Amino acid sequence: MRTRKTKALSAVAVAFAMATTSVAAETNLRMTWYNDGIEGEVMRDLLDRFEAANPEISVTLDVVPYKAILESLPVQLAAGEGPDLARVTDLGGLSEHYLDLAPYISDPAYWESNFGPFLKWLRLPGDNSSISGFMTQLTVTGPYVNRTLFEQAGLDLPGEGATWDDWAAAVNEVADALEIPIPMAWDRSGHRVSGPAISMGAMMFDADGNPALVDDGLKAMTQRLYDWHQDGTMAKELWGSVSGSSYLGANEDFANAQVVMYMSGSWQIPQFAGTIGDAFDWWAVPAPCGAAACSGMPGGAALVAMKDTEHPEQVGMLMDYLSSEEALAEFYGRTLFIPGHLGLASGGVDFDTEDPRARHALETFAGAVPTISPIAFDLQGYPSNRVMFNALISRLGEAIVGEISLDEAYDRMEQDIEQQLAEKARN
Repeated sequence: MRTRKTKALSAVAVAFAMATTSVAAETNLRMTWYNDGIEGEVMRDLLDRFEAANPEISVTLDVVPYKAILESLPVQLAAGEGPDLARVTDLGGLSEHYLDLAPYISDPAYWESNFGPFLKWLRLPGDNSSISGFMTQLTVTGPYVNRTLFEQAGLDLPGEGATWDDWAAAVNEVADALEIPIPMAWDRSGHRVSGPAISMGAMMFDADGNPALVDDGLKAMTQRLYDWHQDGTMAKELWGSVSGSSYLGANEDFANAQVVMYMSGSWQIPQFAGTIGDAFDWWAVPAPCGAAACSGMPGGAALVAMKDTEHPEQVGMLMDYLSSEEALAEFYGRTLFIPGHLGLASGGVDFDTEDPRARHALETFAGAVPTISPIAFDLQGYPSNRVMFNALISRLGEAIVGEISLDEAYDRMEQDIEQQLAEKARN
């Protein structure tokens, strides 16, 4: 009897030890994430499947506001307290913190062939080989209009080749006819301003490839933005409600039919499909033209691995799974994102929507990629582009609310960039 009891207790002890070992051996990965629409829900579904297939690994999805990605995440990374993975938009600006996944993924050649053009956006200058992550979405900036308001006002949308001046006149006419409070709104973002500035002729860099933000092209666009805020085309209280380089979107105002035209980008498609639906015709239109081009800015969000992770092998396993064609086809299809995977881009993605507005927007933004200026691609790939974007929007914002003149804003933009690049060089 004693022998049986001893054996039973021994079996329990072994089972408990095995269970304890299993729990102790479990690896938990942290992924910092932000949402434009339903992509966090889709990512969680994919992570649940990964965990089911790999029970020794769990993944915590920390969903934070986009502002935290821009402002808090860099501080965490600099302090060595960041997550194992994160979804980021400052692609090159955070590259010093990225892990080179090449030793930890199963097929680097697959990554090169399907993500090659975008991998360099994640690399430090002089680095031609590292693999740090993949694009969760390829984005293109551009405007949406409330086409229903145009119809109610009895006006046609400006046609192909329309300029920013054409659109400003048209949206003011609609707003006046229907008493809409905001004719035009833009995201308060240096990135959003840069595409139209390039269309006006801004070069962004000098002949040696050094930042040269302020030129006649940039002045032509920023003068318009300044004037539009003074004459009521744009609402001063929107950009004026925040300061510095703080981002502010107008997606809620547009969704509430308070805005005729909203300058944002392709990432808004899933959100508008859910929040607006068929309440009115939210219609994506091609980027308005300037003297030099009709260009938006490319960009997007990437899921990247961080070099301070204590679990690079497990991160590599997770990234292999998430980057697979099967997983990404589902992710892009359900989230209504333009694919940042060349194989899926050429083969097509089955987008999960019957909404004609969403399908038209996807086609419009995807069709805009060939019209993007090479200068815009160079700017997006420049590792310190955030310095340029922040200087542009913070100083322009000060001029718009009357704190400084436009000429003073231009001087301070150049001073900010020079100072911040010097600080980065010292560090």
